[in-house]
Amino acid sequence: MKAALRVDASRTIGTGHLRRCGALAHALRDAGVQVHFVVRDLGIDAADWLHGEGFEARVLPAPQAGAHAAETSRSVHAAWAGVDSATDAAQTVQSLQGQQIDWLVIDHYAFDQAWHELVATALGCRIAVIDDLADRDLAAAMLVDHNAHTDHRAKYGTHLPATARLLGGPRFALLGNAYAGARRYEVHERVRSIGVFMGGVDACNASAAMLAGIETAGFDGDVEVVTTSANPHLDTLRRAVSSRARTTLSVDLADLTAFFARHDLQIGAGGGATWERCCIGAPTLGVVVADNQLAVVPALVELGVLATARPPTSLDPAVLAMAIRALVDVAPRRHTLAMRSREVVDGLGARRVALCMAADNLAVRTARLDDAAMLHRWRNHPDTRRVSRDAREIGFTEHELWLRRTLDDPARTLLVGEVGRIPVGVIRFDRIDDTAAEVSLYLDPQLHGLGLGAALLRAGEARMPPHLALHAAVLDGNDPSARLFAGAGYTCTAPGTWVKPAAAATPSPAPSSLSPSTTP
Repeated sequence: MKAALRVDASRTIGTGHLRRCGALAHALRDAGVQVHFVVRDLGIDAADWLHGEGFEARVLPAPQAGAHAAETSRSVHAAWAGVDSATDAAQTVQSLQGQQIDWLVIDHYAFDQAWHELVATALGCRIAVIDDLADRDLAAAMLVDHNAHTDHRAKYGTHLPATARLLGGPRFALLGNAYAGARRYEVHERVRSIGVFMGGVDACNASAAMLAGIETAGFDGDVEVVTTSANPHLDTLRRAVSSRARTTLSVDLADLTAFFARHDLQIGAGGGATWERCCIGAPTLGVVVADNQLAVVPALVELGVLATARPPTSLDPAVLAMAIRALVDVAPRRHTLAMRSREVVDGLGARRVALCMAADNLAVRTARLDDAAMLHRWRNHPDTRRVSRDAREIGFTEHELWLRRTLDDPARTLLVGEVGRIPVGVIRFDRIDDTAAEVSLYLDPQLHGLGLGAALLRAGEARMPPHLALHAAVLDGNDPSARLFAGAGYTCTAPGTWVKPAAAATPSPAPSSLSPSTTP
């Protein structure tokens, strides 16, 4: 499978779109997908950053002086592309011609349905859109919107085809691989230091405003400001930092996980780094410095995940000082923010999106003894036990003995499903007699709802002799498994019993949500 990602970075757009696409690209590579990038020269060397991440990028030419987006574009951000939509689509297609792209991921507010349809038709690929504005028509097979919302389908309404797969909410936040296993912030009673990161570009020099707010608040501890070399106010910011005691400036940090974990209070813009702070569990004062961040900060304040100034768009040092002081002085509030933010984002969002895109590539292999710890962790998860015939929590020694017996039993076939390098689930076939076998399966509980259950069942069935009828037992109330087997050609012959005749046709894709029928 091949995927291309069309994304830009500039002093207008910022660098957040580029970085989250980089996170998705790493996850796609882990899922066995070949990845290409297409970027336009808009004054920030996106290709150089991508090369440093290990990816090649095709660079579209810089806009000519006076160029502007076509008036026919329905996006209010059309000018961000630097050229009209039709020109960009043609150049994107030309850069990818002959690559046999399966998926094109587009993370760009400037492009709408017309761009998507032109490129999809020319390349014969599916379109995945990363968006959070819901302000234009999209011709997407998949949409990723990691902002919090009560009903993403209603949010996009008629802007999105009803057939599109919608991956909505912070569960799909596109963070780099480092975040899932990174050290989390350890809560302290006293704010020893403050971290400030206002985005990769910080076009409005909000970092200086935050320093002024910290000064006005009377905080005398350590302060670390992080920015990038793309910041147009970098020289001014250096002077502001050097004039303040116990304040340092870090530029172009490759990884912000340690930065988010080492300070007792974070002050940050409501862009992509919001989800990184949440994952690390850093108590945060969120500030709105761009219109699209109004869809992020207030919603997370409502959920008790962030604090903000009032209004959240204010860069007034006095207003910021009040918000900072309220957090510095009230330790329980910071503790609550830390705990709730960590619950919202687990750092696996990019992997989930990649696996959803690459689910059709799932393959199975024979289970091994060294899979014991992984299978034991999946099997003992409450979500797995809840729909299992044996719902008790099983000790590792008992599980390992079971695995040894299973691997040695010629009447049992135990297979692990993998997408690229990522193990995603396990499927087992137990011979009933010479004409039938019972199937049971379960996924990594963190990966439900991605289409992997149907793919695992198809791949497992393909390994079994075609003369066998297949039986499945589904507990009462386990509707996801019932839908799975129904979509795979099984018939409910009695309450909780599903049967697929021998040599039945290969099933069509089934509903994506999976809970196991029976589990070891």
